[in-house]
Amino acid sequence: MNMFYNTQGIGDVLLVQLTMDSFENIESETKGDITLIKDAQSGKVGAFNLFQASKYVSIADKGSVEITEDLVAKVQEALTKNGVDLVLEIDLSPKFVVGHVTSKEKHPNADKLNVCQVNVGNETIQIVCGAPNVDEGQKVVVAKVGAVMPSGLVIRDAELRGVPSSGMICSAKELAIPDAPTEKGILVLEESTEVGIPFTI
Repeated sequence: MNMFYNTQGIGDVLLVQLTMDSFENIESETKGDITLIKDAQSGKVGAFNLFQASKYVSIADKGSVEITEDLVAKVQEALTKNGVDLVLEIDLSPKFVVGHVTSKEKHPNADKLNVCQVNVGNETIQIVCGAPNVDEGQKVVVAKVGAVMPSGLVIRDAELRGVPSSGMICSAKELAIPDAPTEKGILVLEESTEVGIPFTI
């Protein structure tokens, strides 16, 4: 789940994205202050807009909103008040974590890409990475699926030149770290950094 709020850009509307799935045909349904965006075929709700959001929640963020249990409870209450029968399921696990590159192999279909296996603490995920400095044994910052980058990009499961990739190994620039190097390359962390811990700037 991702939430976005920007009063200057779109007014007092909380945008809530529930799934990464893309629907071929969408339809909308409005109940009170809620507009549901659904797959026309299955009826699955992929997102919804909460209008007059400040009536229900207090949000200081501009852009991507930090999701907390309290915020989700208030949005759930807003759904109920507007007669929407939808139960919010949330994953509050950190989306930016320290990873350990356990292996690196050349991409079979692209000279400048590498296929990396990255231990992120509770699992090992496969990430296709184009950074020239990525290497086996490094501690790196991983944006997991569902992470929202400072640019607004949402990280999704993808397939790059025929190889599945679940996440992104980040550069300092992509993380919007002040005074980030201008040259291309991922951010390599100290060798002693603990794998799986949340990464914060």
